[in-house]
Amino acid sequence: MNNKEKFKEFVRNNPSLLRYVQDGSMTWQKFYEIYDMYGDDADAWKDYLAVSSVSAGATMGLFDYIKNLDLDSIQSGVNSMQRVISLFQEMSSKNSESQTNNESYKPRPIYKHFED
Repeated sequence: MNNKEKFKEFVRNNPSLLRYVQDGSMTWQKFYEIYDMYGDDADAWKDYLAVSSVSAGATMGLFDYIKNLDLDSIQSGVNSMQRVISLFQEMSSKNSESQTNNESYKPRPIYKHFED
């Protein structure tokens, strides 16, 4: 396998290099020159591959967190919140009904008599 094919294999194994090319901070030519001079296991790659391993680790941590979630407890929490919200809605509607009933009632002024 020639050096060009080895570089292609290296890029396939490290797809995070694509991000640097897409944002314009590096070119494939510069990456190939680094690969040609230093190979695939040199300190020259630590800046480009370390960031991807951190983000990959964070992504894997997120997946592990989601995988370990107890969906039954989440569902029971959501159901509890729905019951609380419906209770508040019922109390609010009863309160608004009592206010509408009270609006039709107008108290008589204290200083007036019945026939005045």
